[in-house]
Amino acid sequence: MAQTQMALDSLDFDGTVALATKVAPHVDILEIGTPCIKHNGIKLLEVLRAKFPNNKILVDLKTMDAGFYEAEPFYKAGADICTVLGTADIGTIKGVIDVANKYGKKAQVDLINVADKKARTQEVAKLGAHIIGVHTGLDQQAAGQTPFNDLALVASLGLGIDISVAGGVKASTTQQVKDAGATIIVAGAAIYGAADPAASAAEITAIAHGSTSGGLFGWVKKLFS
Repeated sequence: MAQTQMALDSLDFDGTVALATKVAPHVDILEIGTPCIKHNGIKLLEVLRAKFPNNKILVDLKTMDAGFYEAEPFYKAGADICTVLGTADIGTIKGVIDVANKYGKKAQVDLINVADKKARTQEVAKLGAHIIGVHTGLDQQAAGQTPFNDLALVASLGLGIDISVAGGVKASTTQQVKDAGATIIVAGAAIYGAADPAASAAEITAIAHGSTSGGLFGWVKKLFS
């Protein structure tokens, strides 16, 4: 079974809480996106933590420096997962992992724009990273890129840690992403852009929580055939 994560990307505080209220019963993880947390601050995390005790909350800090110092207040305020950029100094990444461990939480290393994804994934796995984030950003999606090839690469390493996948995932591709090795499936626009966000979230989660078929190598074979 894969978990589902909803990316909350709006800058509007009340709108974000309202959307979270609709989708929270239908997803496992609520993500406060980077623009959202920058605009609204830690207060939004505190509100969501109080309103949705049954959901995990990821704060997409995309930390690039001062890892321990930057992430600690968010873990204290109730974040279950914070992100750090894979392009950051290894000491910064270690800082976020260390503070996550201090609070019994998780650190996610985001591979966006990492040149050698294999080497960096293996390096941070040795440090104890809890989640690897395979991430095709909005600007990359606009240029036609997808996360699928990077997912196949990371999953093939067999490191035994969670793999989160973000980048244009929707209901029609959820099974493919799951079969390819994702343990956390992130959807943003496919949910918040839908006529019925709750129904869209429920559909994606039903697929993610269901039985898998094909496996990694079957999916890769199909991709390149």
